[in-house]
Amino acid sequence: MKTTQILFLATIIVSVSISGFAQNTGLIKRTTYKTDKLDFGVGGTLSIIGAPNGSIQIEGWSERAVEISATIEIQASTEADLDRLAKVTGFITDESLGRTGITSIGTHDKEYLKSADKKFPKNLIGLPFKIDYVLKVPRYCELMVDGGKGNLTISGVEGNMKINYLESDADLRLVGGAVIATVGAGNVSVTIPNRSWRGSFADIQVAHGNLNLNLPTGLNADFDAVILRNGKIENGFTGFIPKTRKTEFTDKSIMAKSGTGSISLKFTVGDGTMKISEIGKPS
Repeated sequence: MKTTQILFLATIIVSVSISGFAQNTGLIKRTTYKTDKLDFGVGGTLSIIGAPNGSIQIEGWSERAVEISATIEIQASTEADLDRLAKVTGFITDESLGRTGITSIGTHDKEYLKSADKKFPKNLIGLPFKIDYVLKVPRYCELMVDGGKGNLTISGVEGNMKINYLESDADLRLVGGAVIATVGAGNVSVTIPNRSWRGSFADIQVAHGNLNLNLPTGLNADFDAVILRNGKIENGFTGFIPKTRKTEFTDKSIMAKSGTGSISLKFTVGDGTMKISEIGKPS
């Protein structure tokens, strides 16, 4: 990850945290629920833009449909203000051939507010809110996920994924496809369930935090792991051999291959710890 990208992510995280803290006194909360179910063909692309705060849970299933369940929490000083906020907070969908988009809406999006409510009170802009999503998607599809601050879980999906999250405790259980993921801060867990993983590559980066890798015994991979600045790699995988004879493994860098070395796996941490564990290791 480029230095400018890391600084940009860090600035946004701090801004969101300060805003939430400053406006969290004397507010009342309201929680509502919104669901939807959309036809969705196998192999299509699903895009979701999460709220500044909120979790996203995505699970693959056998139906040719996307099921959306959202828990929406808003805060304001009065019930009347909550009523006004409820009308502009939630999500909208955009459906086209081969692609479905889910976009979070709320007071963070001034352009949306201008079109939805031209007389929206300025004192309500920037009040904290949260949207937690649970999505069920076809097993074979492509995902594009953008999130703010909140947990992320993806399981049972076999397809290409592009993930960007500002701050997250993420659990990625990879079945297949290609994965590009960038997390600004948090703890990320990546699990590859079997040695003949049906993926083409994975490139996962964490700017600040911890990255836990769970790899199966006998994994066929071309493997790169790097700590860019502060931190270390804790390697518990026994199947790595150096890519070249004179290459040495350190607590900052592992350039290795295992098995046939057929799948490219690249993991990067800016500041933090990378822990590599072996699934199915003989006792």
